Amino acid sequence: MMAIEYKINTLISTDQFIELLQSSRLGERRPIENRDCIEGMIKNSNLVVSAWDGDKIIGIARSVTDFHYACYLSDLAVDETHQKKGIGKKLQALTQQQLGPKCKLILIAAPAANSYYENIGFLNNPRCWVLDRDCEIGC
Repeated sequence: MMAIEYKINTLISTDQFIELLQSSRLGERRPIENRDCIEGMIKNSNLVVSAWDGDKIIGIARSVTDFHYACYLSDLAVDETHQKKGIGKKLQALTQQQLGPKCKLILIAAPAANSYYENIGFLNNPRCWVLDRDCEIGC
């Protein structure tokens, strides 16, 4: 295995993103069958930190941020064959390094990942609200 290389905002194709989502099992909770949606997700993110083993993407921290107040870490995915090696933690640390000194890192965790985030320093916030796209304001 080669040394893992980390990159900031390098080009990632829709196919590479879909393959990583599938190999990390995050694809079970993402619309991987909707190519336009996945393409929009990767193209419209303004902070993407990726991990590479040679020319293969093996990890991603995909965020939308203003770099000063809030950074929403929308996807954290690591290929199952590379999990439990500190890659996800490193992706988050590199994401945080790109942000201003007062910028909060915010994410919504899968239930099975709650203890992971708690163990690396995240605080649970019960005030998150989600409005599904098929529900209009006031529905």
